[in-house]
Amino acid sequence: MGVSARRKSRIAALQALYESDVSGHDAMATVERLSEEGALTEAQRAFARELLAGVIEKRAAIDDVIRQAAPQWPVEQISAIDRNILRLAIREILMNNGAPIRAAINEAVELAKTYGSDNSAKFVNGVLGSVSLSLAG
Repeated sequence: MGVSARRKSRIAALQALYESDVSGHDAMATVERLSEEGALTEAQRAFARELLAGVIEKRAAIDDVIRQAAPQWPVEQISAIDRNILRLAIREILMNNGAPIRAAINEAVELAKTYGSDNSAKFVNGVLGSVSLSLAG
């Protein structure tokens, strides 16, 4: 699966996380619906489910990573889209699925440019930059 193939999976996972965050819908059911609507391949669906399950399972730990990387921004006050882009990227970085950290950050920044506000890309890049430095240390 290339970057663009994986991007479709990330988008489905992000949209499911976002919907779950703001409306309380079941994220796994949502990702199935989105995969169907987006005509994702079985490999893309599997990757979207893997990302989503990872975020759900490790959410408390991931949110702690965000708190450490962006202490001036309480996780609850970060916009729902930015918060979930960060959760997704941090999950990918921490699960180390063979994607280099820089690639995970670049993907997150692209998602932020597409779905976030004017400042999202810069914010996401800054937070994930701090995360990658703390991991390298």
